[in-house]
Amino acid sequence: MITASVLAGFALCLLSTAPSYAKDAAAVEIEKTLTGWMADFNAGKTERICDLFAADVRADFRGHPTRDHKAVCDLLTKSLSDETRDYRYALDIKEILVFGDAAVVRLVWTLTIKDKDGEEIKSVEPGLDVFRRQADGTWKIVRYMAYEE
Repeated sequence: MITASVLAGFALCLLSTAPSYAKDAAAVEIEKTLTGWMADFNAGKTERICDLFAADVRADFRGHPTRDHKAVCDLLTKSLSDETRDYRYALDIKEILVFGDAAVVRLVWTLTIKDKDGEEIKSVEPGLDVFRRQADGTWKIVRYMAYEE
């Protein structure tokens, strides 16, 4: 016969292992980092555009060679410095998984490029970003993979 204390203990175990839907502090910080970067990008702040990436970043975008930190920063700076076009990113974070000092973010960036004639191009770019907590406590991308739909 199962006693009330055994049932209560079993219920307590089930409740203590229930999934948590609240974001942990690291996930909140990573989301804040990504949205802050998007705001800086959209504001054309080239002086801060490389802050999202660790010095040892490796970036893979389908159809292009792997880029290092310099190549990523050069491409972003060149794009934002182009006075004939306006670049804007929108962000859709699908999931943030944190594993100690590393995290994986599944997301979709949508890039809208508008030229002076008003012509607009949209690029929807699903991807996976791998973050690592840096010595100063910040989260930076060390690897990313993306492709255009």
